[in-house]
Amino acid sequence: MRLVKVFFWGMLVSFLGSLPLGTLNVAAMQISVQESIRNAMYFSLGSLLTEMIYVRISLVGINWIRKQKVLFKWMEWIAFGIVLALAVGSFIAATHENHAKNVMLNNNMHRFVLGLLLSAISPMQIPFWFGWSTVLFSKNILQPKNSFYNFYILGIGLGTLLGNCVFIFGGKYIVQRLNANQSILNLAIGSIFAITAVIMLIRILMHKDAVQKISTMEERTG
Repeated sequence: MRLVKVFFWGMLVSFLGSLPLGTLNVAAMQISVQESIRNAMYFSLGSLLTEMIYVRISLVGINWIRKQKVLFKWMEWIAFGIVLALAVGSFIAATHENHAKNVMLNNNMHRFVLGLLLSAISPMQIPFWFGWSTVLFSKNILQPKNSFYNFYILGIGLGTLLGNCVFIFGGKYIVQRLNANQSILNLAIGSIFAITAVIMLIRILMHKDAVQKISTMEERTG
């Protein structure tokens, strides 16, 4: 029963955390609309695999994580650059007819690998899951045992997949239902990416990014 409980909590937190508009779920939606649901699912599976690996690292390797501040800083700047490029690519696609695709997605890279890589350069999920794991440890829901870790991570993977499915199937349905113009869709998605890029830049410049959160974690547990 305890393993089922930790599985449920991992799934619930992950599902709710996947619902706010973000780079990965919006990209999954864009792929489902402009390519196929299958490719969008591949993308989501790649992104959630990276997330599950990050959660595992945050559970057993927090001391190693604390020493990688320079690496995470570089990762955040790279992530900012990619999100900005996604925004520009969507705006460029919006100026073309004939269902033009975002230039960042107009490549032959397998969508599973693309999801894996885009998720890998998003270090904010490490302090996010460290924080939630700490709460669950304090409530004795999560225990420092491999069986608990495994069920917890499986729940997280399922929750992320379900959250992404809301965007994959919901976005596809809405676009088809409204018969939305592709240019308008690209413009809307580009705006979301642009806003995300601005928020990321502000966090980096104001030191409210993953590096700062990791430093805060170190102070609390030091």
